[in-house]
Amino acid sequence: MDTPAKKIELVNLPQLDALNSPDAIINLLEEKGTRRTIESVNWRDEYPYQPLTTFTAAHSGKNIYIDFFVRCNFLRAENFTNQSPVSEDSCVEFFVEPRKGGEYWNFEFNCIGTVNASHRFSRPEPVRLTDDEIDRIRRYASCGSRPFRELEGIFTWNLLVVIPLDIIGVEYNGSPVEMRGNFYKCASAASQPHYLSWNPIDTPHPDFHQPDFFGDITLL
Repeated sequence: MDTPAKKIELVNLPQLDALNSPDAIINLLEEKGTRRTIESVNWRDEYPYQPLTTFTAAHSGKNIYIDFFVRCNFLRAENFTNQSPVSEDSCVEFFVEPRKGGEYWNFEFNCIGTVNASHRFSRPEPVRLTDDEIDRIRRYASCGSRPFRELEGIFTWNLLVVIPLDIIGVEYNGSPVEMRGNFYKCASAASQPHYLSWNPIDTPHPDFHQPDFFGDITLL
């Protein structure tokens, strides 16, 4: 029996765009945004590790705001250039399909805010975002911006990202916008590799490029 897709509603907070301080943005998201946990361990036999991961999100009518929070045992950030394989590092991701059956966008960020992002109809056919497009995605990383090799210990970190809606071809006019997508946590090259998702994925092996397993996302 198929499990119904998860649903999330992101409230409209236009005042987010007027805030210049990351702390002020995070405080408003904490007060009025929507929080969910990324807790589906889809390939438990092979990858059982489950770092605590949450995200709190809202939109402003022009941008989607997502604050990821992670507590983990290893921290890795070796990739520091656009379109490098950040999923090897301590990484959080947002995939979104603005129109069902259309293109989907993958936004992948390591813990220092390095971006790998594309849009595509299927995994083998990516259209990479340009450096100019990536520069429009604001990132505020508690780990800073300098790369580092893996560290062992107990770490708590957050990454706030601000993604312009026009990058994914969405125009918000005050009416709800129905989209589909998923949120992820991974670190494929860490000492405790893991692959977590918000909406569960039912495939034999780790694969986040699965629009059939996206949940429902509504911009209110």
